[in-house]
Amino acid sequence: MSSTPDPGQNTLPEEPNPAAPAAAKTGKNADKLDRRVLAIASVVVIGAIMSILDVTVVSVAIPTLQRDFDVELTTIQWIATGYTLALATVIPLTAWAGDRFGTKRLYMISIVLFVAGSVLAGFAWDITSLIVFRVLQGLGGGMLMPVGMTIMTRAAGPDRVGRVMAIIGVPMLLGPICGPILGGWLVDSFSWRWIFFINLPVGILGFFLAARILPRDGDSIRGKLDILGLALLSPGLALLIYGFAEYGALHGLGHAQVIAPLVVGAVLLVGFVWHALRTPEPLIDLRLFANKVFSASIATMVLMILAVFGGMLLLPIYLQMVRGETALDTGLLLAPQGLGAMLVMPIAGQLADRTGVGRIVPFGLAIIAGSFWYLTGLEADTSYLHLGIALFAMGVGMGFTMMPTFTGALQTLRRRSIANASTTLNITQQVGASIGTALMTVILYVITTNKFSDAFGPAAGATSDPAALAALPPEVKAQIATIQANSFGQTFWWAFAFVCVSFVVALVLLPKRKPAPVEDDEAGTGAPVMMH
Repeated sequence: MSSTPDPGQNTLPEEPNPAAPAAAKTGKNADKLDRRVLAIASVVVIGAIMSILDVTVVSVAIPTLQRDFDVELTTIQWIATGYTLALATVIPLTAWAGDRFGTKRLYMISIVLFVAGSVLAGFAWDITSLIVFRVLQGLGGGMLMPVGMTIMTRAAGPDRVGRVMAIIGVPMLLGPICGPILGGWLVDSFSWRWIFFINLPVGILGFFLAARILPRDGDSIRGKLDILGLALLSPGLALLIYGFAEYGALHGLGHAQVIAPLVVGAVLLVGFVWHALRTPEPLIDLRLFANKVFSASIATMVLMILAVFGGMLLLPIYLQMVRGETALDTGLLLAPQGLGAMLVMPIAGQLADRTGVGRIVPFGLAIIAGSFWYLTGLEADTSYLHLGIALFAMGVGMGFTMMPTFTGALQTLRRRSIANASTTLNITQQVGASIGTALMTVILYVITTNKFSDAFGPAAGATSDPAALAALPPEVKAQIATIQANSFGQTFWWAFAFVCVSFVVALVLLPKRKPAPVEDDEAGTGAPVMMH
């Protein structure tokens, strides 16, 4: 079969069944991902790699950026926060924009925005310009994943969505592993500017392949944007994430810059829910939550992401703060997690296409819970071999959990609902990751501060200043390292608890059998299936 896309395949969903060529296969080849789908997957993965790696690549350069621009840590953190805010703001637009302008066009536009923001960030002359260009990056990066997921699921059809989700999931799980390694190498060997310039050749390749391989867009099908929904949802998400970011930076709720955005953001989101349930074409179709499997998948994913994204942020800090490792060495020590994910994800994708995700996801969550249980016993001299085994198991668990959960959320939806569902899933992931990161950081800070107060008196604070620590006697430094390690261990109990709740939700609510394929209704409304 030629890899050249057929204009009739995978067009926009105004056609009764644009995925017919993919869905019509029968016999032993029905489950295989043909060359056309694999070619499309290669394009989508390139975009996903750029978007996901960028977050972790930049994180290891923050100390260097703080020194070069001579600003406080609370200011330099906006390099990451501004990117996340842009993601949360633009993701709600992707479903409408994909239908209005076509997924191929939108995907190529996203690459251009992301690469332009990357190059400009590499030439930034002060901290303000860098933050602004990071926001531009986020506007492009926020659309890459949901649009890419929509393109992939439409191309493969409902029977093969598990395998294509596994393909897309590889960079999602490898990003936190490869990013610190790549970022540490670029910063140490070249300059922090190269963590942005590296996106230029990758983006050019992705744009060229998208133009050649992705199926041609059909006619636009939606001419009206839900402006009120956009005015409520995007600022609401941005303010909510901003409030949690400030909550983490200021270590508490007793500040106006924390309370005000949280309250206003929550009010705007409540307003969006009220509006979306009463308008025929909302920006995000909340009627998808009438599907019990979709709702259960969202709940499982939120709880898991709170734990994994929040909890796994702590390990690099532990390795650098307690064990004194460099950023590059930290990335290498975290590599077993990515290896576990790589080995398992193809298997999990095939299983998700053959059986109910309720048989797969709880198994993965149980492995993740076991890994976090081990991390609750972290000490200042924990064996790196044992830590590597725990991280490998964590990767295996995530491989059996993340993409099958995405698959379960999409399997019982009509094809016309996939774009909206993909957008909802990506919004949930971004918001959950941001809240989990802030929450775990605050918990760690509170526990560490209390332990320091108990050990050294009420006036003591939890310090990680290398110069101050280096001047202390060896026995005091050993005591501080022990306190810090125990604080990390206690914080991981919270991650363990979130995963346990997620396990119960998945075990009880996710389907144990694969649902039957769902076709759009005759009216073309794409209403979700009601699962009984």
